[in-house]
Amino acid sequence: MKEAGFEEQLEQSRKILEKLMDPEITLEESVKLYEEGMETIRRAQKMIEEAKLKVKAIEAKHEEDAV
Repeated sequence: MKEAGFEEQLEQSRKILEKLMDPEITLEESVKLYEEGMETIRRAQKMIEEAKLKVKAIEAKHEEDAV
């Protein structure tokens, strides 16, 4: 199964946050959603780090080509 993209991760995090703000949510549901939200954020952060590495590699290659 293909992993959701960055934007999908953010949307999923937003939906989880909305659910967590529901005053009717139980403590058990809150903990489960919190765990799910933290995992979603971790995946999004990993995507950001991978993108940063790609940008640095592109910049380094561009600098090499310019010399």
